[in-house]
Amino acid sequence: MALCEQGYSCVAGLDEAGRGCLAGPVVAAAVILPLQADTPTRFAGVNDSKQLTLLTRERLYTVIYEHAVAVGVGFGSVELIDERNILQATKQAMRNALAQLAVSPQALLLDALLLKDIALPQRSLIKGDARSLSIAAASIIAKVTRDRFMVQLHEQYPAYGFAQHKGYGTAMHLAALHEHGVTPHHRRSFAPVRERAEQLQLFSEE
Repeated sequence: MALCEQGYSCVAGLDEAGRGCLAGPVVAAAVILPLQADTPTRFAGVNDSKQLTLLTRERLYTVIYEHAVAVGVGFGSVELIDERNILQATKQAMRNALAQLAVSPQALLLDALLLKDIALPQRSLIKGDARSLSIAAASIIAKVTRDRFMVQLHEQYPAYGFAQHKGYGTAMHLAALHEHGVTPHHRRSFAPVRERAEQLQLFSEE
């Protein structure tokens, strides 16, 4: 890893989950892994969270929390997404995740992003969750954290199927939007939600 070769011994990998969803927050995680010879073995199986099964993600989530040097999680709310856009909300979630780390990193590895206002050496990797163990670990933490949040949201709004689709724009979710309308947890700046909200507004004015 280039940052380690440059002498940085405490590098945080960052990634997010939920950028493309129609509902729920965007969640980011920052993970610092130990620089030890047995680290690849200890974290065997850690990979891009999208490539893993639910059971594998849950198991590795526990492994990461038990053996990482530090883990931080941050949220970008629906309100922030609608106010500032999803990219800025994602970056804020990453800043929030960094603020939750118990150990201060010396440098950052990110998946296709840079945090230009953070005064730390950074490297942006395309498909970083497949190229960096710490970014992959962050992707798992972010994904499991967000999925658990959406399962809890499902208990409040069972008609929307959040436990199944986790807020992504599936046919099931779009059908629920059409039938039941928009909840406070939907991203009104995203086209399918905005269009449904506008339809409901027109209906209410007729």
